[in-house]
Amino acid sequence: MFAREGYLIIAIAAVISLVLVVVAWQLNPFLQVVLLLLAAFVLLFTLYFFRDPHRVPPEEASDLILSPADGKVVVVDENVNEPLFLKGPAKQISIFLSPLNVHVNRVPADGVIEHTNYVPGEYLVAWHPKASEKNERSELGLRHPSGARILFKQIAGAVARRIVFHLNEGDTVKAGERFGIVKFGSRMDVLMPLDAEIAVEVGEKVTAGLTVLARLPETPSLAPADTATQAVAR
Repeated sequence: MFAREGYLIIAIAAVISLVLVVVAWQLNPFLQVVLLLLAAFVLLFTLYFFRDPHRVPPEEASDLILSPADGKVVVVDENVNEPLFLKGPAKQISIFLSPLNVHVNRVPADGVIEHTNYVPGEYLVAWHPKASEKNERSELGLRHPSGARILFKQIAGAVARRIVFHLNEGDTVKAGERFGIVKFGSRMDVLMPLDAEIAVEVGEKVTAGLTVLARLPETPSLAPADTATQAVAR
């Protein structure tokens, strides 16, 4: 199975490979081998990059935050400031995706999408400390049924130049559902409440829709914005 976002690129790669094969047969044996190998590499690498394996999330995922991407955990920070959606202190997990990882992204938790935003930006290497703030990215905010807020970001790296997501405000989503892709190397950030229990560490390899990043408490503490809303209501 292949990611739908890659269909056009796969078709272009197939045409390029076909042209290389046709040209190869008109050359000497050595160049024939070189071009045939190049044609095979172009097509096979493109197919490999846009692979989209079938995955079944854990059965009891209602209180879990799952990895939204394949890759390696490069940041676990238990106290960051997140002013955009959580609007206060939060925990952050960042995942680096190499060009060899599956690049289809999956929703990290059950809930309703309350915030979507696309930000054009720079293309610093994905592990750069400022990549979350300066690079091209999407910013997607999810409200878990418990009331907890989760923000997840697709961040383009030095190689990636195209972020795609298929979520809109008001969408109801389930943990592990496909929602988009970042092409050719990237990073994913997941920001969650302080009372979430982190289940991974830096250097650990994770799998989208399967690996548990964190667990949410049954009665999470309110985000600052929610606390302010309740105070006004009183």
